[in-house]
Amino acid sequence: MLSILALTARRELLLALRRPAEILMPPLFFLVAATLYPLAIGPDQELLRAIAPGVLWVSALLAALLGLQRLFAADFADGTLEQALLAPHPLLLTVWAKAGAHWLLAGLPLVAVAPLLAIQYDMAPQALGVLLASLLLGTPVLSLLGALGAALALNARGGSVLLALMLAPLYIPLLILGSSAVQAEAQGLGSSAHLLLLAGLLCGTAALAPWATVAALRVALE
Repeated sequence: MLSILALTARRELLLALRRPAEILMPPLFFLVAATLYPLAIGPDQELLRAIAPGVLWVSALLAALLGLQRLFAADFADGTLEQALLAPHPLLLTVWAKAGAHWLLAGLPLVAVAPLLAIQYDMAPQALGVLLASLLLGTPVLSLLGALGAALALNARGGSVLLALMLAPLYIPLLILGSSAVQAEAQGLGSSAHLLLLAGLLCGTAALAPWATVAALRVALE
């Protein structure tokens, strides 16, 4: 099972490497979107520190949405997804591999560039540490829920709009917990409770979302 999971994830990564523009798009969007706010608001450091958690988390959420519609679309169009359904190994492994590859390509780069943006917002080192921890816990949830949304919108007209509309309500608890963790740490209130809730959200999503994604894919393939 692990070898199949690794091979599927490797295939996803190799296919993505053939489209470098799609790999660069999420971190570049994250950088550009979060950089526009200081330019519009001005050099008021107090205000920038106050809005930083919300701005960075909203920008990361929007960046993670890019490319989600194509998560299953190519395999659905060329029949690979149907072959995966008929294969002796569970379709769940394919879902896990695709969600994991999406996180490596779209989620992890957001964590990597977040310190650059934190400098623009004059974030304290403790708040930056919590921001990175919250993104490390939250971006996998974005990928897992994104895979579910991509499966539900797979066969629908106007899939990209439908995908954004479906995922926005699901992302709200994650957005609140992630930004609140950074704000609480910046105010000296401690962020452990928020991070524990984020970890719980990640565990719950990892346990349930792939099964729901498989069910949605089976419906789309019927």
